[in-house]
Amino acid sequence: MTSEITRHAGTPRAYTLCLNQAAARDAPWRAEQAAILNDADLAVVRETVGRWPGYAPTPLVALPGRAAACGVASLHYKDESGRFGLGSFKALGGAYAVARLIRSELSKAEGREVDMDEVTARALPEAAGRITVCCATDGNHGRSVAWGARMFGARCVIFMHPGVSQARQRAVEHYGAEVRRTRGTYDDSIREAQETATREGWFVVSDTSYPGYMEVPRDVMQGYELMAAEAFDALEAPPTHILLQTGVGGMAAAVAALAKRRWGDARPKIVLCDPDLAACWLESFRAGAPVAVAGELDTVMAGLACGEVSALAWEVLRDHADAVIALTDDAAISTMRALARPGTGDPALVAGESAVAGVAALETVAEDAEAREMLELGPESRVLVFGTEGDTDPELYARIVGMSAAEVLA
Repeated sequence: MTSEITRHAGTPRAYTLCLNQAAARDAPWRAEQAAILNDADLAVVRETVGRWPGYAPTPLVALPGRAAACGVASLHYKDESGRFGLGSFKALGGAYAVARLIRSELSKAEGREVDMDEVTARALPEAAGRITVCCATDGNHGRSVAWGARMFGARCVIFMHPGVSQARQRAVEHYGAEVRRTRGTYDDSIREAQETATREGWFVVSDTSYPGYMEVPRDVMQGYELMAAEAFDALEAPPTHILLQTGVGGMAAAVAALAKRRWGDARPKIVLCDPDLAACWLESFRAGAPVAVAGELDTVMAGLACGEVSALAWEVLRDHADAVIALTDDAAISTMRALARPGTGDPALVAGESAVAGVAALETVAEDAEAREMLELGPESRVLVFGTEGDTDPELYARIVGMSAAEVLA
């Protein structure tokens, strides 16, 4: 069987599908991977985040009409649009990492082990107020970090590249963060955040990892595992396929890691979904090693506009992600509109630009017999996707869909 197929522009849905030759369902869960994500740390996340005000599992929505149209047995959509009022799954990662960092710094300052309840209660406001956290963002991660900083009493500075909309900047500023605009791409803004933090004595809370910077992104990924756990717990039967949008890959790695630990060699087939204008996972799987994608990365899927994979995510996904599909912006836009106006008996969903890659990928390959065979996708398949954001940029969402989120839900 071929390891890659490409359908060019001009066909109904242009895309590239590439198998990851290094992955295998019977690949062991290695000690290096367990050091990143494990059941003990997930239990801590459950206990910690479960005590935050407003915590509740987000809905797992069945889409039987769309499943039938795609020729699969079932399709479930984990709807993160209401998570903590922030509109995306990122609330689980950035804010949790902020809490962990503040706890560590307060423990050093106090000369004792500060517990997480003290952090949540802001029991040491003066010490917490001397801590500044920062990060680069495409929008949602920065909002989570800013929200966490406000919740736990720290100062926050967020770096945004030119591709981040003013609406997303205002959303971050709503939580009291200072926003600094940068030049270049998301990856350039990561470097500027790190350089500034080093100079000023601040703490970077990034969702991507790189040599010398692993601990905080690991905390972010552990937060994301709670979303996966909620979804897996709510399913009546294990999925056969999980389709995951990538960006730097932290969310996809967290979901894949829990799937491997829970189901072992019977784990679902894991399929990553890249924007074709920022296809760092496609290029990395092709090369068998992390590859940086150059250029403006100018995709409507703004939260996925990342040119470099996370080192921690690569450690997991090189063994446990089976394939990657690179999709066009047109596919994402079409799927956003279709989910808002389902016409299949399914409930209407408010799905932002970076939320829909999994559904868009399923709809794309559903029309292609060769791709279905490569992915072992058939009428008995049970597919799980993660709708990672709602209308996090309400103006852009309304322009694309032709309705506001309120109108869609009405």
